[in-house]
Amino acid sequence: MFSVHVSLLETVLCEAQDRRQPLLRFSLYSSAFNTIIPSLLTTKLGDLGLHTSLCDWISNFLTDRPQSVRVGNCASSTLTLSTGAPQGCVLSPLFYSLYTYDCTATSSFNIIVKFADDTVVLGLISDNDERAYLEEIKHLENWCQENNLLLNCSKTKELIVDCSKKQERHYQPVRISGTTVERVDSFRYLGVHISQDLSWSRHTNSLAKKARQHLYHLRCLRDFRLPSEVLRNFYTCTIESILTGNITVWFGNSTKQDRQALQRVMRSAERITHTELPDLQTIYYKRCQTKARKIVKDPTHPNNRLFSLLRSGRRFRSLKTKTERLKRSFFPQAIRALNQGN
Repeated sequence: MFSVHVSLLETVLCEAQDRRQPLLRFSLYSSAFNTIIPSLLTTKLGDLGLHTSLCDWISNFLTDRPQSVRVGNCASSTLTLSTGAPQGCVLSPLFYSLYTYDCTATSSFNIIVKFADDTVVLGLISDNDERAYLEEIKHLENWCQENNLLLNCSKTKELIVDCSKKQERHYQPVRISGTTVERVDSFRYLGVHISQDLSWSRHTNSLAKKARQHLYHLRCLRDFRLPSEVLRNFYTCTIESILTGNITVWFGNSTKQDRQALQRVMRSAERITHTELPDLQTIYYKRCQTKARKIVKDPTHPNNRLFSLLRSGRRFRSLKTKTERLKRSFFPQAIRALNQGN
């Protein structure tokens, strides 16, 4: 799910460049699970059509929860909580997602992307008109106040992606609760570094550095004369998983130099394990196909509509692209991978 959300962000950013319009991306993080109000949650669940008995059960589960802290033989006094969801509970992320289902964009120029307690607001700015974007931020701030959600201004960042070739523009600073939001050149979202120039060099450099650190442990295992199969499994779990994390998002638009830096790490691992390892291009192609097939089979997926069959019923309709960056982003690449696989 991580890569699907980041792929959506990448495609929107590329489409903005395709139309030669600047785009603002606004990321914010809030204290989430411990601020859910059970009564408000059950009201929203009722609006979604859940049965009254199920809503009552959820309300009973979240209300009057006794809690204490034990350290060794000492235990604190019991505190009864009727706000928030239990930390570590498998239902807590689901409750939060349902709690925030009505947090939607109010303008067609804006998009709100949510993943658990991470929220991103994207605003498309044209003709220097920022009103819709700024009003969206204000609306989101008011919505958080009405739903007992606190915005963490220190973790809130603003990223500007200006794809126009005209003179530099000056955008108004965004303020939340009187605090000016920090404007950054790049931001790490769901494990992926997104830069204002839409390049992936910073992300790939981070991956290569992190992967090289694990080569030391691979050499130690080799010195212990472990079988090649064990070394390869260790590589797959610890090094390849780093190099290929969210690969469907960034690999298509990465530069030749970026790919070579990652490939050097793989070649070092090959020399250590004495086995042939799959190259990144092959892994990227297979994962594009796999993820695309999952989206096609899921009619409820928000991007399912992008995969439409031609009259023949055997090939998918290619997406129209005007720039090389958009052409090499995930969804156009995924459609090409499906058509080649057919």
